[in-house]
Amino acid sequence: MSTTTTPPTTPNENWHPDDESPTTIGGIFSAYITRLRGGDVGSLPAILGLIALVIVFTVLRPDTFPKAFNIGNLIGQSAGVTVLAMGLVFVLLLGEIDLSAGYTGGVCAGSLGLAMTNHNWPLIPAILAALVTGLVIGLFIGVLVSRLGIPSFVVTLATFLAWQGVLLKMTGAGGTIPLQNDFIIKLNNGNLPVWLGWVLAIAIVVVYVGGSFLTNQRRRKNGLTAQSSLQWVLKAGVLTVIVLAVTFYLSQERGPHPDVKSIKGLPVSLVIMIGLLLLLTFALGRTTWGRHVYAVGGNAEAARRAGINVARIKLSCFVVSSVVAAIAGIMLASRTNSVGPQTGGNTTLLYAVGAAVIGGTSLFGGKGRIIDALIGGTVVAIIDNGMGLLNKTQGTVWIVTGAVLLIAASVDAISRRRTNATGRV
Repeated sequence: MSTTTTPPTTPNENWHPDDESPTTIGGIFSAYITRLRGGDVGSLPAILGLIALVIVFTVLRPDTFPKAFNIGNLIGQSAGVTVLAMGLVFVLLLGEIDLSAGYTGGVCAGSLGLAMTNHNWPLIPAILAALVTGLVIGLFIGVLVSRLGIPSFVVTLATFLAWQGVLLKMTGAGGTIPLQNDFIIKLNNGNLPVWLGWVLAIAIVVVYVGGSFLTNQRRRKNGLTAQSSLQWVLKAGVLTVIVLAVTFYLSQERGPHPDVKSIKGLPVSLVIMIGLLLLLTFALGRTTWGRHVYAVGGNAEAARRAGINVARIKLSCFVVSSVVAAIAGIMLASRTNSVGPQTGGNTTLLYAVGAAVIGGTSLFGGKGRIIDALIGGTVVAIIDNGMGLLNKTQGTVWIVTGAVLLIAASVDAISRRRTNATGRV
């Protein structure tokens, strides 16, 4: 006897039988395979690539790559690029691009450095100066793109050159602005006390498990499709294991000379990235503004006809991207204890865009999540770190990273084609 799925009583042109939440392991697996065949691959390619890279480099360099000391350094090295990629997700969701995001971060870091080092500003006002600089830059770019209709590629290519010049004037030719504030330096070089790391880890697990449970209950009460209890348990279990395992691993002593200097605890940079991940994910997934961002990225004309102020959404996304770039610039400067003419330059932007795309954010707009930047940033960092441990040249690293980015873009194009062919949205 066959069973049929009854559609909702309220007409919904986007409803699909596969949207019903499965309640068995086999059903969950079958539903996931159906999604993959329909082109909804999400972050799966990046996750599989991440696992493969970890296995390869662990096998090739078992004495260095998997060690806690190297993993801690890898997190700090990737922090600036990953945070920058988080901001770029907002622009990419619109199908736009910001080529100047890297130097935006550099200029904002330069503002921080000048305020603190040259003018002796207190910490908080100096940080606010950097964030306000990012806000102003975002408004400037956003107005040109959303109000005047200039293509974002042209606008941000121009500002890429302009901000590079501004940063050069800030630092002086070949000069640097030293950062001597302990708080700023520890942002990308320090570690939390072990006990505080465990408190935060447990808090993250409790908030996620409790929040997802309440969300499911609320959706069921309102007659909406919700995760089955089995799905909820599996997701909560996987997250709990990952969070606690990472916390345990990084809480061990990892200093090469612990008798001279002890190094243990969660890196502060990791906590900042997780904090931004939670905040920005909430903004995209749990607010009306976030839903409007996806709507504009999916189909700007349809969004406009639905009453969404498309120009305002575009402007706000460039502002958010530039403010997050300011945070990335501070992280980059913290790593080197200074601001130089190339802070945010060189391959920083390319790696950041690559991180977002490799993680699963579509270059065509309308599809992507903040966690894509974190996953993709980790992939890029592992390639750079692992190839370095194998003593490969920088040229080889760039070739491999470029190949991975091309593969990710190809997967994105193919999955979008399959999605259009199956009629899923």
